[in-house]
Amino acid sequence: MSTEPETTEEAGPGTPDTRGTREGGAEGSADAVTEGTEERTEGSGAAGEAEGTDAAEDAGTSEDAGTSEDADALEDASTSADAGASASEGAEGAVGEGESGGAGELSEAEAELAAQRIERERIERRKAEKRGPITSGAKLSGKAADLLAAVRAVESGEKPVATVFTEPAPRRPAPEPVRRPQPAPAVVTPGAPAPETVDAVRRVLAEGGAPDALAPQVAAVLGEGAGTVLREDPWQLLRVGGVRPEQADGFARALLGPDCGPGDARRGRAMTVWLLEQAAVAGHTALELPTLIAALGRQGVPDPDAAVQDALAEGEALVFQDALEEPGAPAPQDTDEEPERPVRVLVGLERYALAEESLADGLARLANSVPERTGPAWEAVTAGLSGGAAELAGAVAAHGLVLHTGGEAARAEPAALLGAARAAGLRAYAACHTPNGRSRLTAYLAAPSERQGEATGRPEADPAWQGEATGRPGGHSAQPTEEPGGQGVVTVSGLLAGAEGPGRDADGALEVDLLIVLDAPQLDVESAAMLVESLPDGARLVLSGDPGVLWSAGPGRVFADLLAGRVCPQTVSRVPDPGPLGELVSGIGAGELNQVAAPGKEIVIVPVRDAGEAVHRTVQLVADSVPRAIGVPADRTVVITPGHGGAAGTRALNSALKERLNPGPGRFGGFDPGDRIVYSPAPGRTVPGVVVKADTDGLHLSCAGAPVVVPRERVEGGVRHGWALTAHQAVGARWPAAVVVLPGDAPQALSRPWVYTAFGRAERHLSVVHGVEQALPRAVAEVPAKPRTTRLATLLRTQVPAS
Repeated sequence: MSTEPETTEEAGPGTPDTRGTREGGAEGSADAVTEGTEERTEGSGAAGEAEGTDAAEDAGTSEDAGTSEDADALEDASTSADAGASASEGAEGAVGEGESGGAGELSEAEAELAAQRIERERIERRKAEKRGPITSGAKLSGKAADLLAAVRAVESGEKPVATVFTEPAPRRPAPEPVRRPQPAPAVVTPGAPAPETVDAVRRVLAEGGAPDALAPQVAAVLGEGAGTVLREDPWQLLRVGGVRPEQADGFARALLGPDCGPGDARRGRAMTVWLLEQAAVAGHTALELPTLIAALGRQGVPDPDAAVQDALAEGEALVFQDALEEPGAPAPQDTDEEPERPVRVLVGLERYALAEESLADGLARLANSVPERTGPAWEAVTAGLSGGAAELAGAVAAHGLVLHTGGEAARAEPAALLGAARAAGLRAYAACHTPNGRSRLTAYLAAPSERQGEATGRPEADPAWQGEATGRPGGHSAQPTEEPGGQGVVTVSGLLAGAEGPGRDADGALEVDLLIVLDAPQLDVESAAMLVESLPDGARLVLSGDPGVLWSAGPGRVFADLLAGRVCPQTVSRVPDPGPLGELVSGIGAGELNQVAAPGKEIVIVPVRDAGEAVHRTVQLVADSVPRAIGVPADRTVVITPGHGGAAGTRALNSALKERLNPGPGRFGGFDPGDRIVYSPAPGRTVPGVVVKADTDGLHLSCAGAPVVVPRERVEGGVRHGWALTAHQAVGARWPAAVVVLPGDAPQALSRPWVYTAFGRAERHLSVVHGVEQALPRAVAEVPAKPRTTRLATLLRTQVPAS
């Protein structure tokens, strides 16, 4: 079908928002690292744009409810999937990376972050137990522990800097690790920086002309003596989220005067670390050395090689040499001399290197182990299942690590496995990415007739949407029918924080026989490492997910690396998603945007000429057309758009939707009771909810049926309006109806995973507000996910034989 020509807005959906957030200042820089452009990457916005409220200043266009053009778009629009779309994967999941900020009394975010810190410490202690070197390829070092020891040798003067790239050093002896005796992770309330430290930092910031509001963040990042550290090295300001290089340069010039220059070694080190942080925001766990050097050159560092060497010598970054697999290369022959193999030199931050290596070790432990308990219990599990669920159960009974792939209907198979395993007396649990995913899986468990992977793949009843006539799982504000974990279904974040799921033994391991992780593509390396390290010997792990959706907001591509590495059994569900929507999304996953018959108005295309009309039509659809023609109320319809900025981004759409659906003065940080919101309790997490009230304690929310109180000082960085979301914010959840807005100002950012994810959020009805003409079919056919540089596949090749 034809559409009206689109207009190009001055601010596209990739417009960065840097108001006092950790990732805001990083927007767009990851592509400068990897491609030398200011274009956004999928991961950078996903983890990067955590701005505060959706205030009136961000509301580009509002809907005119009284216009005479109030035609029913659903009744007049064509039901074709051949429509255009625009996407900006680089702006996804902004709220997911918001800083909690502040200290004080214990909050959900602090509890989760503290638990994660404890898990990382345990991971590092476990790594320290290994005294012998572990190579990543023939004649190669490539391991962070060895290289870190080499860096320390340079610091002490034992070795020259040049040997860091070529000569591995022996690992230092490590003390015996101390195991935690308590059954669950201890939660420690992080202390706020001392007032005198904050005051000292504030004085230095004032000297350099920087906002004194940054003082608490600087003090928290740099620790005791932060004022002195900042005065001696002004570029340490770059460690604070949201600070850009040009701002740090200006601050340094004000403090250092004529002694400040682009060739300052302190600037080179800080810029190296900053670029690696931006690469992590974009999803990379490391950068190839030539890419990093080129990015440093673009930042005006006169001697990039020296800057990298200096950062390595100071221990602020690590270097790796990983063997490259050459396609079609012959297998190595048994000769006295080992052939030279091509390598790539990577540079990364220690936290991601340790997480990725710990994850590889843990996965190898599971994949190489033969489960101990393969007796009557597992025989009962496999005997009670059929179809795809039986195939999955058979693989799990014989292996410690199994991958499972499929669409939404395929969730019936791991649900059936979970129910059968628990019925057989096994300690089995399933962890989902979102509370909505937890509710949907619980609904499958409540429908035994659907467990066998029947064609519909839908449970008969849906506890997530009480009173919803459709009886299908979904909805952002779903509340489980029982307490979390009552049927063995939890969220990943709740499991890691110790708030949901089984207890832990004296060694800190989860007391489970089987753990099934749904929405596995959303696992970043740190979360995945903590999960795997928490599994006891003999336990089984199933990673299940749809490989076509967007990758994790955090660094890594764990599920994709495992699928490509073929290091464990893989089962593929043959249960298709039903109906016109299932047919449309399945075609997109195969790279085809098919014409789909939708006699029940399951798919509707609404052409628009410009962003202003896109906002108007979106509000009209949500508030009037979809409820009237489809029967789905506005509070059960999600709006998905490529980014936060621009005239049709989430800020503009949320402003217009609030004006129509819940008008109010926004007395508390721009919010009123009844506002739909998304709350970020910790970096990388987004929880939809509703504002209940506001008082002196803060903003009271209802998130997934649970009460949440957000202190005043954390509202701006952790809560935003939630009628309109990005695809990364919406991944892991589904709604009865979805309106996908494709404005004409970001066609260059379209990709197949974005379209697949956005269109797949709808259960009953999908409206596409179309403004990009042929950009959508081109993206579906030609634009795959942007690559991420990771080491997991290389590490696994050396530890697990391909299956």
